[in-house]
Amino acid sequence: MAAGPGGGGSDLGAFLRARRELVRPEDAGIPVRGLRRVPGLRREEVAMLAGISAEYYLRLEQGRDRNPSVQVLEALAGVLRLDAESTAYMTELARPRPRRRTARRPERVPSGTLILLDTLDVPAFVVNRYRDVLAANRLAVALSPLMAPGTNRLIALFTDPRAATYHPDWEQNTASVVAQLRAEAGTDPEDPRFQALVGELSLKSERFRRLWARHDVRRGGSDTGVIHHPRIGDLDLRREKYAVVGADGLLLVVHHAEPGTVSAERLALLGSLAASEDRPPPAEARGPES
Repeated sequence: MAAGPGGGGSDLGAFLRARRELVRPEDAGIPVRGLRRVPGLRREEVAMLAGISAEYYLRLEQGRDRNPSVQVLEALAGVLRLDAESTAYMTELARPRPRRRTARRPERVPSGTLILLDTLDVPAFVVNRYRDVLAANRLAVALSPLMAPGTNRLIALFTDPRAATYHPDWEQNTASVVAQLRAEAGTDPEDPRFQALVGELSLKSERFRRLWARHDVRRGGSDTGVIHHPRIGDLDLRREKYAVVGADGLLLVVHHAEPGTVSAERLALLGSLAASEDRPPPAEARGPES
């Protein structure tokens, strides 16, 4: 995979360049005098703080040296103020990777998982590593049309005008999912589906381009978010993700509310509304039996 929209050299070089530009000189102990032509730190400043030569660091950013030692990576992580997840991601980028790829198995949601979806009394759906919704229960679709099967959650979030309405925390949400996408798939340079997804999002969304260029990294897990439903109002929901065993890369995503809260009451109301809409009309409304 290319270094990303607008990038060049190597994935490691693009990552170093992006993170360097996010570090303020004063935070690195470098006094600022007059105007600076570049955002963040200069290359030679990173090299000095990491204890390596400026020429060697330049080679890393340009992709002419892609296998720095663990000691160099640790030093750079300190200078660039990386957290544990970003450091692990950078280390993965620096590892030699085989050219040959193994064929991916067809994506099928196991029958047991489909049965489970229908028995859950909370919104739940299954996505692949590219955020394609492969299956969803009726409560998930009732909660948001952006959770319906056949939807790509990322493309919908960045391009569907309804996304900002359903997600009042849209700014935070979009930043989080891009960082998760980097963490989960960003070190695989030869995945054509991933390349196509990043390319499509980059063409369609300026916000995605800006977030992708930051090279933020965050593993997704249990978190909370607000979903605004046009009929029942705001729901403050927890979001859990579970790997589907035996299905490579598939995740079961479950939304639920803290017991005893207003959101729990509204989620129960949503279930009642969805159930009533699924019921067949009374016999007299359907007309006489033929």
